[in-house]
Amino acid sequence: MFKVRIQPHWEIAFNAEAPLDTAALLGLLKEIQETGSIAQAAKSVGLSYRYAWGLLRDAEHQFSEPLLATGRGRGTHLTALAEKLVWADKRISARLSPTLDSLASELEAELGKIATDKLRTVRMDASHGFAVAELLNHLQEIRLPVELRYRNSTDAVAALSRKECDLAGFHVPTGRHEQATVAWYLRWLDPHKHCLIHLAERQQGLFVAAGNPLGIGRLEDLARRQVRFVNRQAGSGTRMLLEMMLAEAGISPHDINGYASAEFTHSAVAAYIASGMADVGIGVRTAAQRFGLDFIPLVSERYFFALPLTAADDPMLQQLIAVLQSPGYHQVVDALPGYDARATGAILTLAQAFGGHAESAR
Repeated sequence: MFKVRIQPHWEIAFNAEAPLDTAALLGLLKEIQETGSIAQAAKSVGLSYRYAWGLLRDAEHQFSEPLLATGRGRGTHLTALAEKLVWADKRISARLSPTLDSLASELEAELGKIATDKLRTVRMDASHGFAVAELLNHLQEIRLPVELRYRNSTDAVAALSRKECDLAGFHVPTGRHEQATVAWYLRWLDPHKHCLIHLAERQQGLFVAAGNPLGIGRLEDLARRQVRFVNRQAGSGTRMLLEMMLAEAGISPHDINGYASAEFTHSAVAAYIASGMADVGIGVRTAAQRFGLDFIPLVSERYFFALPLTAADDPMLQQLIAVLQSPGYHQVVDALPGYDARATGAILTLAQAFGGHAESAR
């Protein structure tokens, strides 16, 4: 079984000079930011101290700006320019990694078919999420071939209805917005043809900078003139949830500065705010924690995989379900901030998952 990794890579060109390859430089800057020591940072990334200094000096020459500063008792720290470079790399990674992971998965599947005479794979279309990423890690450990496409929840369940995938990942808020959300997905899910596997429950809320400098505390604050908002892409489950909450609160999207923006993952939203390019966004608690942001909870939601009733007895899907039901995977999900694995791996009918909402919506 092949394992393909595709990672973002970027360069900066200065006029007619040879472009600056940022890969080694950014790794070094990130470690300096963490340790406050060039020597320690160089050792961590496998560079000699002399080479690390040369790399820094070459970059400073090209930028005509210092990347490092020192202060009594503070060690070595990054200048504003260096911090911008580090945050740019984090934003690029947060935005592109899910797409690159999907491409890598597709390439793995194609190579596997050639090498093993049409090796069968589990085709998974799913809204991006941290529990999904952890599931992929566990499936790789047991060498279960999976072809993953990260896409929004609507596109995932629509693909399942067209038999283009075996599993479709989507999420549904609990409480007063559940019925409308279930009705939307039941355009493609049929209680007589599909069942669900519960992946996890998680918290969605507002991301704000550490310390919440603008005092944002509720949805209505998004319409304040000085607040810059960063949104998710149209069609995503998070964007659909936001639209329902705004309509309920009587807030017009036209009054929100930045509503037309679009980031494709929770991490990309968090990176955007952490880099100072926006003041608030919406997503899951895990992303806020990983980027050092404060989190204001709004709603809990359940993440499911939908699959055909006839597929539940498939040997490959049985392996996947066994992983979902394993104590080891439950521990990993529970360790994600804002995630709850108490029902992870439960197989449900649509009626069991959504009660009367599943019948009344059809």
